[in-house]
Amino acid sequence: MSNLSLDPLLLAVAAPLSLAVAIVLGLPKRWVMKLAYAGFAVPALTALWAWWSFGDAAKESHGYAFLSSYSTGLDGFGIGLKLGLNGISLPLFVLAGIVGLAAGLYAIQSGAERMKTYLALLLVMQAGLMGMFASVDVAFFYLFHEMALIPTFIMVGIWGGRDRSYAAMTMTIYLTLGAMLSLLGLIAIYAKSGASSFDLMALRDTLASSPLGEVTQKHIYGLLLFGFGILVSLWPFHSWAPLGYGAAPSSAAMLHAGVLKKFGLYGLVQIALPILPLGALHWSHGLAVLAAVGNVVVIGLVTMAQRDLKQMVGYSSVMHMGYAFLGIAAGSVLGAGGVVMLMVGHGLSVALLFLLSTSIHRRVHTFDMDQMGGLAPRAPVLAALFLVATFASIGLPGFANFWGELPIFFALWSFSHALTVVALTGTVISAVYGLRAVAKVFFGRPSASFTRLCATQPPPDIGWSEKLPALVLVAAMVFIGLWPRSLSTGIDRALAGEPAAVVANR
Repeated sequence: MSNLSLDPLLLAVAAPLSLAVAIVLGLPKRWVMKLAYAGFAVPALTALWAWWSFGDAAKESHGYAFLSSYSTGLDGFGIGLKLGLNGISLPLFVLAGIVGLAAGLYAIQSGAERMKTYLALLLVMQAGLMGMFASVDVAFFYLFHEMALIPTFIMVGIWGGRDRSYAAMTMTIYLTLGAMLSLLGLIAIYAKSGASSFDLMALRDTLASSPLGEVTQKHIYGLLLFGFGILVSLWPFHSWAPLGYGAAPSSAAMLHAGVLKKFGLYGLVQIALPILPLGALHWSHGLAVLAAVGNVVVIGLVTMAQRDLKQMVGYSSVMHMGYAFLGIAAGSVLGAGGVVMLMVGHGLSVALLFLLSTSIHRRVHTFDMDQMGGLAPRAPVLAALFLVATFASIGLPGFANFWGELPIFFALWSFSHALTVVALTGTVISAVYGLRAVAKVFFGRPSASFTRLCATQPPPDIGWSEKLPALVLVAAMVFIGLWPRSLSTGIDRALAGEPAAVVANR
């Protein structure tokens, strides 16, 4: 256990949560912004500290470091707050801190109505995200997810754009269904394992010595796969995502698409694959077909057909989740490691794309790409940042996404040559819709409406209130892209230490 007098992981959760409460309790307006800056900065700094310190930190069972436990009064039910990070959870913890900081900086300068409530909900969401990836207890892993999810519904319903009421209702129905199926699967693991607690380390140790039967594994993994799959927008349970992201305010979309959406994938890699290897093997081919044909090809073609910029980004997010599911279906250490790296790269790039899409809307007053064109000469920095985000999303070398997609394709080739060829078409589709969006928005012939706008109100280039959070995300993408071992070493050690995670020695 950690001997630190001040638990940094608990601080990353408690700081934004307590500051959200302080803001709601009616502090003077001049203090609200200062507290919000602190609420988003503390988790980010803690995540960077954990990243820096993890390699030299003392490791306990299953490669966990910075472990600490707290009594919750639910110990009789096997539920206790236990925090820690291993090589799989650390990258996601870092992702949550960085994207949270960028989303917070953007929100503070957004001028949103009812700013105090808006920032308080974002801080609650941030606290839930940090706790979700720091939690070693499976029950708290789920509870922290719900803490982060509930503010999303509220923010879409109040601050959302077009069709926000319908979007909020659709998200509520889909995500509640997915969450309930996931919860049933997690409870089933605990009930069938015979373990005395929801502690993931204890569950793994118990099931390593006495594995569940093949039929039981198939049923429980199926519950988790479809529950988590709905939350991650596995085709055909994906329709809530583009609609919700299109209606969500930008900071909420950044946090949800960039971080919260990784809950299901993380749960499959961290919990389901090592504990239920036979169940994963049973569902692998069906999952691979759904992901390759549905998410990558079908949703990729739908993305190409979009004319609304924000909807295009939303559908592209759904498409790229197909690659992550393919890495899980491959069932190897290489594939699972690629999934973790892709989650980080995708989270950073999609958050940046949502931020910049709103920045474009502020200048041209529309998301319709046919009504844009020729913005680059008037906003060259915005054009450069959007081009960088597009290159990262496509998976070009030098960005974090590349180190997620490449090992997934290698792992998938060992799983199925045919599905690898199908999946590779997604890289072409991504390049088509991404570069076409760049051309239409920034370098195409200016539309008549854009020309009239420039004559009366010339759009300015991106300012520091938008540039700073964008640069935070770009710096993280490039740093990981140039030095992937800063994360991949810990991921490899965590996965290699779980022999049951390798279900694909076919």
